[in-house]
Amino acid sequence: MNSKQPVLCLPSSSHFHFLFYGLVIFLAFNTISASYSGGNETDYHALLKIKSLITKDPYGALTSWNNSLDFCNWAGITCGKRHRRVTSLRLLSQGLEGFLSPHVGNLSFLRVLVLYNNSFQGAIPHEVGRLSRLGLLSLYNNKFNAVIPVNISGCSNLEKLDLSNNELVGSIPKEISFLSKLTFLSLGSNKLTSGIPPFLGNLTLMEKFGVVNNPLGGSIPDTLGYWKNLKLFDAGICNLNGIIPHSIFNLSLLTTISLPYNQLIGSLPRTIGAKLRHLDFFDIHGNQLTGPLPPSISNCSRLGFLDVGENKFSGKVAVDFSKLRDIYSIRLAKNLFGSTGDDDMKFIDSLKNCTRLEKLGLDSCKFQGLLPRSIGNLSKQLSSLHLSANQLHGNIPRSIGNLVGLQVLNLGGNQFTGNIPSTIGNLHKLQVFYLYENQLLGKIPDAIGNLSLLIKLYLSSNMLEGVIPSSLKNCHSLLELGLSNNKLSGEIPTQLLQLSSLSIILDFSHNNLCGSLPIEVGDLNTLSLLDLSYNNLSGNIPSSLGGCASLLGLSLRGNSFQGMIPQSLSSLKGLMVLDISHNNLSGQIPRFFERFSLENLDISFNDFEGEVPILGVFVNASAFSFSGNSKLCGGIVELGLPKCKKLRNVKRKFQVFMIVISTASTLFTIICLVYVWCKRKRKSQLAQSLASKQCRKVSYNQLLKATDGFSEANLIGNGGSGSVYKGILDEDNDKFVAVKVLHLQNQGAQRSFMRECEVWRNIRHRNLLKIITSCSSVDFQGNDFKALVYEFMPNGSLHNWLHSGERTSRLNLLQIINILMDVAFALDYIHNQCVPLIVHGDLKPSNILLDDDMVAHVGDFGLARFFGISYPHSSTGSRGTIGYAAPEYGLGNEMTSSGDVYSFGILLLEVMTGKRPTDNIFNEDLSLHKFASAALQDHVTDVIDVNILNVHQEDETFKQNNEANANKIEECLALTVRIGVSCSLDSPQQRMDMKEVVYELQHVLHMLQNI
Repeated sequence: MNSKQPVLCLPSSSHFHFLFYGLVIFLAFNTISASYSGGNETDYHALLKIKSLITKDPYGALTSWNNSLDFCNWAGITCGKRHRRVTSLRLLSQGLEGFLSPHVGNLSFLRVLVLYNNSFQGAIPHEVGRLSRLGLLSLYNNKFNAVIPVNISGCSNLEKLDLSNNELVGSIPKEISFLSKLTFLSLGSNKLTSGIPPFLGNLTLMEKFGVVNNPLGGSIPDTLGYWKNLKLFDAGICNLNGIIPHSIFNLSLLTTISLPYNQLIGSLPRTIGAKLRHLDFFDIHGNQLTGPLPPSISNCSRLGFLDVGENKFSGKVAVDFSKLRDIYSIRLAKNLFGSTGDDDMKFIDSLKNCTRLEKLGLDSCKFQGLLPRSIGNLSKQLSSLHLSANQLHGNIPRSIGNLVGLQVLNLGGNQFTGNIPSTIGNLHKLQVFYLYENQLLGKIPDAIGNLSLLIKLYLSSNMLEGVIPSSLKNCHSLLELGLSNNKLSGEIPTQLLQLSSLSIILDFSHNNLCGSLPIEVGDLNTLSLLDLSYNNLSGNIPSSLGGCASLLGLSLRGNSFQGMIPQSLSSLKGLMVLDISHNNLSGQIPRFFERFSLENLDISFNDFEGEVPILGVFVNASAFSFSGNSKLCGGIVELGLPKCKKLRNVKRKFQVFMIVISTASTLFTIICLVYVWCKRKRKSQLAQSLASKQCRKVSYNQLLKATDGFSEANLIGNGGSGSVYKGILDEDNDKFVAVKVLHLQNQGAQRSFMRECEVWRNIRHRNLLKIITSCSSVDFQGNDFKALVYEFMPNGSLHNWLHSGERTSRLNLLQIINILMDVAFALDYIHNQCVPLIVHGDLKPSNILLDDDMVAHVGDFGLARFFGISYPHSSTGSRGTIGYAAPEYGLGNEMTSSGDVYSFGILLLEVMTGKRPTDNIFNEDLSLHKFASAALQDHVTDVIDVNILNVHQEDETFKQNNEANANKIEECLALTVRIGVSCSLDSPQQRMDMKEVVYELQHVLHMLQNI
């Protein structure tokens, strides 16, 4: 062995073990150190910082965010199994308010950040750009403002970005184009400008792109044609102009194209159907597109929704719809289609294979010729058919009676002749039926009475004759009935006047109706407009007409009514338009007209005499017509009438005085007797259920069954006095009701039940919630049970529309003004018209319910008070809800109508600003009233809820003349806010009354309708 050969020295086994364990301890120490010092601890502190800037947590989503739990177990947090670092932060639909902390950028392992459907505000922190691992960022439906942070490009792994439904401003930053992995980009419903930038074409993996409802402007860039994977393109209501680039129509994977309400021009390519074979949703309505509708659309075999309405398309509809077997909605309305001959409607034949078709809109075009009998071959699923405002002629095919699924049928504004086919009576689901402005002959078929679900029926402006069929009495849901401008004869059917549902319009004008006006007209106590003008009606105006307490318009013009105007008409205090001209009426003009809110009064060509009043409508010479009454005198100077002879006036007053004196003792005796009798009856009436007088009785068992055991699934509302459930009574197995079950264990609940029963017994108005019945019984355990059953309101409460994140649609300004008017009408009725007069006492958004047509109904009279009736001190302890109750109630004052006015003012300001009166920003120095009042001095739009402004800009008329209309809209907003401020003044004496409110809101509505 060579002694110089190197020798390998191995450590002994003890040394080896020492080194091995030392290395393990060293690595473990470094791992633990890194985990708690540089990683987990950073995430922990970042989450606490995020929590610290959240000012409101109504559902306790962050309750678990404390030291008692490992932060990886906190609600909404997911950590990686290996590193125990936060990888996902999901806090969706929790009602959270506040700001997103910049420390979110310290969650460096974050892959998912979802905060949608909350109320985060302020800017999106720039530190989000440090989240390089982030794949999903969803901040949908919050209140983030400012610009989109440019360093969002640091999120290099981002695949889905949803910033829609916020208040973001500025332009789409170029840095977004650096997110090369982005497949989903949604920026809709913000305030972004400067167009859709061409550089977005660099995002070649894009699959879904949405910028709907932004004031972007500009044109659609051709570079978007690089998005070969695009499936959804949604850019409606963006003020876009120019043509739709042909490169878009080459994106063969597209399933959805939605570009409504822009200013796009040009035509659709002839080959559209050959290229877009996957298209299932195509909406381009509300633009200025021209040319024909390409027949190749029939190759889009998956198409389900087609809306090309409100454009300038023209020519013959040559699409073969038989290939579109999945289509469920077709709208070609408001174009220039047709005018090619009598076969304009030939394409209807090809629709027979569209067995899923539910809606067909062909109205307001230029279609000519006959309506083919094949119309009866359309889908049994068809619920809506619009053919109005065309040039169709000939008979209405009897086959139309085959469309048994129809709910809406509009054939108005054509040239149809012949009779109304009796097969119409087969359409048992029909709710809206329009045949106005045609040339129809013959009688109204009795079969029309089979349409028991009818809500609106208009047969006006035809040549129909014969009597009004009494079978219409079967249409128990009828709200509007228009039969004007026909040749109808005979008397007005009394059964029809007893339809309690008629609450909007009854128009029999310009016919040959004869006889007297039946006394049953007084049963129409919720009707808004009654027009009987230009008939042959005679006799006296029945005193029962005073029962129509909700009338806004009344016309008896051009008949042969005689005698004096009955004193009972003084109850029609809501009248705005009254026309009794061209009759044989006599006597003096009633003084009670002075107290009405009349905008127009026409009494001309009668035989009225005496002094013309000088208040109310009589002050405005242009609003009062009186010609053809030679015996009138006095009035304002502008009328030019002779002065009244004083002696005659004195004599008349003396005669009246003597009559009063001579009957005073008799009247006094009668009043005393009636008073004693009423006092004895009152106690027993108060104890009776409302059902004992006018409603059917229901048992506890029936209500239990109707609501599926008062299940939580049917719970639609919960308050201090009771819980409200949705249900179906046995008798109405297809109609929902709302069942309010009183919490009898709560103090005052029994009294609240009795009070509501008493109130509902005395009131009825189209803007008050309709009660069906009540129940006073015991449950299966022997406990007292009391419930009230109301008509179900499908659109829920106003509170939900204002503050519920579940709402995908928002109220526009016109809807808001109509809702406020409905509430004002209801309050005016209970304050000034019903007997006895009533104070509501608890007006707030949750007590305003909305029906199918978004008509508002005031409910919950559990705290109501009758004028002139004293209540025990204990019953006045509860006076409304904090924030809505008038300040004088806090001083112990009795409830009055001015307190309701205050609540209405606060409600109005809440609707307009989107802020509750108890919002955190309000304190001793700032209230909702002061907040709104200060804005009136500067820019009222600064306090208006952004949703109102955004939604209103979707209106096409508004967009066409944006600058001019913007000024008018701002004026309407200012006037509306001023009403709310005037109603919510601290001093009750300085507040408006509800009559003034109604008048001012009508003025605002008139301005809006003329924009």
